Amino acid sequence: MIFRETVRLHELTTDRADFERFAQALTEEHLKRAAALRERGHALPGTAATLDALDAIDIQQTVVSGNVRPVAEIKLQVFGLDRHILWELGAYGEDDDTRAELVRLSLQRAQATAAEAVLIGDTPADVEGAHANGVRVIAVASGRSDEAALRDTGAEVVLSDLGDAELLVKLVRGDE
Repeated sequence: MIFRETVRLHELTTDRADFERFAQALTEEHLKRAAALRERGHALPGTAATLDALDAIDIQQTVVSGNVRPVAEIKLQVFGLDRHILWELGAYGEDDDTRAELVRLSLQRAQATAAEAVLIGDTPADVEGAHANGVRVIAVASGRSDEAALRDTGAEVVLSDLGDAELLVKLVRGDE
């Protein structure tokens, strides 16, 4: 997404090879800075427990991200959140610019219907992308987007954090 926006802004002509070189350089820089990311950043409290709880009930988990896949993998690996992720079912920045299309691609790759899926996201773009595909949303106020912004976008459920893994499992299963 950053690559394509920069290209448009500067009215450059590029091809897939240019994008792939950019993605490779971006991945290499993220690898070099993984320790700094670990020191500066953090996983939301309860995230690891929630992912474990979803895995325990055989919920398939993947990622829909504007990041290219290797960068998404690095970011989750740094915080130990990658162990239950089925990466091949996700959709990433190299696939498309719009969240709605990424959600659609992920549904297709997972061979899942919208009714079978739940998107857990933290931005209005996540909510909008899920809804464009008929997917239910559990939004989490991560700091970038507050609860009001997520509610205003139409998220079915908005949580202040992931501290209650049991509640999230119930929400994903539709028990709440």
